[in-house]
Amino acid sequence: MIKHIVMWKLCGETPEQRRQNANQLVESFHSLRGRVPGLLHLEVGIDTSGVDYACDVVLYSEFASQAALEAYASHPEHLRVKRELGNLRITRHQVDYSTTTHAA
Repeated sequence: MIKHIVMWKLCGETPEQRRQNANQLVESFHSLRGRVPGLLHLEVGIDTSGVDYACDVVLYSEFASQAALEAYASHPEHLRVKRELGNLRITRHQVDYSTTTHAA
C-alpha cells in the first residue's frame, strides 16, 4: 500500500477567503471518491490550529500500489480537480511512502 500525503498553504487576503478556498479544495477532492481505480481511502482536513506556520489543508490518501498512485497522477478526474483548483495555492508539500517496506 502507498500512502500519499499532500499539504497546501492557500491564497487569500483574509482568513475568510482562505477558508472559502479550503472548502473548495475539500469539495473537489471528495468528488474523487469511487472514481479512481486503486484509490482506497481519501481524507481531506482543514487546519484548526491557526498557527502561522501551519498549512491550511491536508490530503491523506491510500493507494493499492505505486502503479495505482502513478495512474492517479494522469487520471482524468484528478486532472479535473487540478484544473478546478487553479491557483488557489501558495505552496504545496508532498510525501509518498510504502507501508509494506517499513517494519515496526
